[in-house]
Amino acid sequence: MSRSIIQTHKAPAAIGTYSQAVKVGSTVYLSGQIPLVPETMEMVSDDFAEQAQQVFSNLKAVCEAAGGSINDMVKVNIFLTDLSQFATVNEIMSQHFDEPYPARAAIEVAGLPKGAQIEIDGVIELP
Repeated sequence: MSRSIIQTHKAPAAIGTYSQAVKVGSTVYLSGQIPLVPETMEMVSDDFAEQAQQVFSNLKAVCEAAGGSINDMVKVNIFLTDLSQFATVNEIMSQHFDEPYPARAAIEVAGLPKGAQIEIDGVIELP
């Protein structure tokens, strides 16, 4: 099976040696998104809820560039620098996904790129 690289200017450009997403067949593997504003490549704010909203906006943009939507995500991995923000993540996630929700993991980490408080990656299966 061939693979294709997914890239959009509606999500932050890669800041390292990776692609925004890679499509193999009907499966798309999304790289982690942090709360960078695509146009400026700067952090949206220091507010956790605003950072989470920006991450979901960035994920949506990559999903759409791949030919799908955020609701095509089948697996989501959430990395938080403070697991006490878990309830906030649940609330914001419910604003972006329709039921049934994707499988998910939420993990507290010591640090994230550029001082982000949240990063999310995942897998989508295109219809």
